[in-house]
Amino acid sequence: MKLFSSALLAASLMVAPAAFAQGLPAASSATIPLKGAGFFGATANMEAEVFKPAGAGPFPVMVYAHGRSGTPQERLALREVIPRQYLEFWVARGFAAVGVARPGYGRTSGIDREIPGHTWESSGRCAGSFNPDRVADAAGAAIVATIDWVRQQAWAKAGAVVVTGNSVGGMTAVLVGSRAPEGVLGVINFAGGVGGNPSLAPGRSCSPEKLTALFGKLGASSRLPSLWLYAPNDLFWGPEIPKTWYAAFTDAGAQASALTMTSPLPSPDGHDLIFVGRALWEPHVDGFLKNLGL
Repeated sequence: MKLFSSALLAASLMVAPAAFAQGLPAASSATIPLKGAGFFGATANMEAEVFKPAGAGPFPVMVYAHGRSGTPQERLALREVIPRQYLEFWVARGFAAVGVARPGYGRTSGIDREIPGHTWESSGRCAGSFNPDRVADAAGAAIVATIDWVRQQAWAKAGAVVVTGNSVGGMTAVLVGSRAPEGVLGVINFAGGVGGNPSLAPGRSCSPEKLTALFGKLGASSRLPSLWLYAPNDLFWGPEIPKTWYAAFTDAGAQASALTMTSPLPSPDGHDLIFVGRALWEPHVDGFLKNLGL
């Protein structure tokens, strides 16, 4: 699962381009503990980047869950957790933003617990023991720990947290919403899922029925508002599977949720929606925040 498309990956691992860095507050770093995620069950120390608007606060907070690149080398190279174009949207609206590198990514200690368990054959066949529940549970634990940390900060408005994520992070946001941590008002899922391979199986992910079952299970306990955003030319999932996932989520009882299938992204891969499709998602996110009273 990618953090960015191959065309955007190199830029994502360097300093933000000046066009996006201008007007953004300087990043500060933080270390957030995650019990049991280190070696031999020790506590992992997750590296986080924190952005705060000018002033003392308290500020509403956007907690961001990143996606998953395809190789360990790319995952360990993660430096900028929150896409800077996306970050600018939130800072301009008076939000603080926190992005944590989960175990297995960037400089965070501990082991990668988000291995899906499948492999792709050259023919485009998915093999192995694909386990999306394991990925979601491991990533979700990291984000819940981040929310707990945020609520302890004097600059944070503890009762005004929005969880957002992309790809694996979008799926993670949905899971976190199903657990309704104290202070979270709603979640936003950008292109959420796991198990896609746009090179070997464009538009056809590994065992999508397992994601359908997972989203159905999450929907049974979800009562927080959620916004789901996908582009029809997403090469990881294609245009129809996300609708099946969302239907399973709402049919199970999830309340106050909405699926928005945007126009096709001009980029070849609609999975890049959060990075280069701001004009397509911005009005929907603004409307969602308005409905939350933010």
